[in-house]
Amino acid sequence: MLATSGLQALTQGRIISPFTRARRLFENVAPGHARPIELTVGDPREVMPAFVTDKLAEARTELSSYPKIRGSDELREAIAAWIGRRYGLDRTIDVAREILPVNGSREGLYFAALPAVGRKSFDGQPVMLVTNPYYQAYVGGAYGTGCEPYFLNATANTGHLPDLDDLEQQPDILRRTAGFYLCSPSNPQGAVATPDYIRRALALARRYDFILFFDECYSEIYTNTPPTGGLEVAAATPERFKNLLVFNSLSKRSNLPGLRSGFVAGDGDLLDALTEIRNQTAPQMPGVVQHASAAVWSDEAHVDVIRKAYRAKFDVCDELLAGRFGYQRPGGGFFLWLDMSHLGNGEQAALTIWQKAGVKVIPGAYLAQSDRAGINPGDRYVRVALVQDTATVREALERVVRVSA
Repeated sequence: MLATSGLQALTQGRIISPFTRARRLFENVAPGHARPIELTVGDPREVMPAFVTDKLAEARTELSSYPKIRGSDELREAIAAWIGRRYGLDRTIDVAREILPVNGSREGLYFAALPAVGRKSFDGQPVMLVTNPYYQAYVGGAYGTGCEPYFLNATANTGHLPDLDDLEQQPDILRRTAGFYLCSPSNPQGAVATPDYIRRALALARRYDFILFFDECYSEIYTNTPPTGGLEVAAATPERFKNLLVFNSLSKRSNLPGLRSGFVAGDGDLLDALTEIRNQTAPQMPGVVQHASAAVWSDEAHVDVIRKAYRAKFDVCDELLAGRFGYQRPGGGFFLWLDMSHLGNGEQAALTIWQKAGVKVIPGAYLAQSDRAGINPGDRYVRVALVQDTATVREALERVVRVSA
């Protein structure tokens, strides 16, 4: 019954995108400034690599043939080389079986739930552990496979990551678990999982034989220390990548969300199953996109430029937000997670900021679900996407401070 109701919730519009909810919230509400500033959607606007369009044109003959579902050798080798450079895993990845290109990480995150559920038997309805707040594809993967989404609150008290100590005390849930969606750096809080935290999460996955879905799509947006990766931790264990899939894309790293290019890497057996599922139900990545993507994964110069741009924006945040709204410079990502409880809650704050300052932010409650106690961990917060240029970010935050302090 729960599985049916979850699927119905997806298909009948009762699971609503946070951006749809935000659009409805602001509908017919006039902005309080002649020049409105939009900071809701995490749509990066830094300069994309200049060579991308040339690379797309270079491979135009690829449009006359079907692409391979596993992707081209060129692309998988470029991804493997990037993983080797980034995480010190040179020649560790099996290029043929342990890397699968996908049309953006969202597609991979959703479809990977299918083999995760199908690979084992469950006593009762299977469970999908979902970090709360969460990315929408996680809940889609849960409901689309008949799982009960089991929300793990990630709050300031838990370092903005799920409390693994608490999770370990729930063996009945863990025995029914098919997968665990975990994001580092986290969206929206920007918390970075330590190597020990990743090891513990992976050990739980292996002990109870579920799949750790480790979403690393913000891994290249950081201030100082590059975030530790799941493959990096798993490679040092005897089981290597067993029970682990990591997800990344060019959307945030390279400012190319419209290219729809990402990859899944890790457990080769699971990727074999995922490949066959995608071969029946999902589109291949176009050959022209694969060729361009290989060039983008092979270049770091543009990533350094993008990272510096975000550092400059966070320097502005340090200047304007120090001591306000619970602000701390995040370990990674490009969002602010600001406590607006003094204005009532995040939804009321978002309306106030729009009506008085003309700055549009998203209520934190729209990015999370109420837990079993009825508590929504995002209720106090608003999420601010630092996707505009530095001068616009400064103006927006100055307005927010004026009307919210």
